[in-house]
Amino acid sequence: MDLRTRITDLMPQVREELAELVAIRSVADPRQFPPEECERAAQWVLDKFAEVGFQDAHLEETADGSKAVVGSRPCSDPSATTVLLYAHYDVQPPLDEAAWRTPPFELTEVDGRWFGRGTADCKGNIVMHLAALRALGEDLSVNLKLVVEGSEEQGTGGLEAFVPEHADLLRADTILVCDTGNAAVGRPAATVSLRGMVNVVVTVEALGSELHSGMFGGAAPDALAALVSMLASLRDGHGNTTVKGLDNSQTWPGEAYPPDQFRADATVMEGVSLLGDGSVSDMLWARPAVTILGIDCPPVVGSASAIVPRTAARLNLRIPPGMTPGEAQAALVDHLHAVAPWGVKVEVEVEAAGAPFKAAVDGPAYKAMTTAMQEAYGTPMTSLGQGGSIPLCNVFAETYPEAELILMGVEEPLALIHAPNESVDPHEIANMALSEAIFLQRYAGNAT
Repeated sequence: MDLRTRITDLMPQVREELAELVAIRSVADPRQFPPEECERAAQWVLDKFAEVGFQDAHLEETADGSKAVVGSRPCSDPSATTVLLYAHYDVQPPLDEAAWRTPPFELTEVDGRWFGRGTADCKGNIVMHLAALRALGEDLSVNLKLVVEGSEEQGTGGLEAFVPEHADLLRADTILVCDTGNAAVGRPAATVSLRGMVNVVVTVEALGSELHSGMFGGAAPDALAALVSMLASLRDGHGNTTVKGLDNSQTWPGEAYPPDQFRADATVMEGVSLLGDGSVSDMLWARPAVTILGIDCPPVVGSASAIVPRTAARLNLRIPPGMTPGEAQAALVDHLHAVAPWGVKVEVEVEAAGAPFKAAVDGPAYKAMTTAMQEAYGTPMTSLGQGGSIPLCNVFAETYPEAELILMGVEEPLALIHAPNESVDPHEIANMALSEAIFLQRYAGNAT
């Protein structure tokens, strides 16, 4: 029986296992969900990979308290090429559950797609690994290692700190970072560029307490109005990010993202313009982009006729390769202080920062994966940028400078990762599992 047929036959088991895993509410934030949920997910992952040959699979506690599943599966030749498989079992919170068309922690099929939090990011990649390994059985001539972490979505850096301190444990010739995805359903891709990020909270204070807007409004400084003015300065009229000191003129040299496809993928409303004066690919993968994630202010319902004395906003700045988080952070902090009106007090707290990443595409593993994806999908593999950040990639690159990193996975634009109604196309799980299986089966012969 060939690999494609084996994986097709495995898909009912894939669905059953993904349903089990999605039902575990593994949000790595104890303020929102019990930590026992992440512990359940970690144990589930450990047990399943032990079934496919990772007999030494075990849990390792990382610096942020999360548990990583670590293991190895050696082949008969200890000197053979080693491949590290990566994924994460933690997920984003469901956000507004009322916005979900299906229960967020219950795998539900709608129009051929499987809906539920984590179906694509990243539990779909976990079951993809399992399907590939089950299809291969004992037919492996590479050594395998495994790490599945439990706090990637929180950005608290548990595995980033663990890797350099346990370098030999995870050392490999090739690392398959399965936390990205394809250009579209049926269009295979490897991600070769990741934006870095800087998250900050900016706090503005103007008054000692709330004041009656009728008695004091007009002369008393309004902290919320000051913050709105500061936030408005972060983009120009075309939507370009305008943080002084950050280059917003770079262009993307790889696969283009057609504007019409992007509008559909991003659910942009009719008549609403796309942002920036570059192409969609430029704006997503080659230029900095600042997003306002949240603002502390009175809600419309329940607000009073009062001037707001103190407020805050959480900002996310994405930066392309070629910029460092240090220079981006300094530029953003300096900008916010410089544009603050009326002498209001401004404090900027940096929550997290991560460097951008650019993958090499000229090694034997990348070439082998290109061939594997083309065979699995029947169409050539392309290369993409990724607007998201995976700081771990830089840690892998620094700790294992000779290793090839290939970023891939079951996601694609319709998956709506991080948003309500996340879903995965089961054909993507099957085809990516086939791609990985072909790669693992043949890579040893192609490696040099």
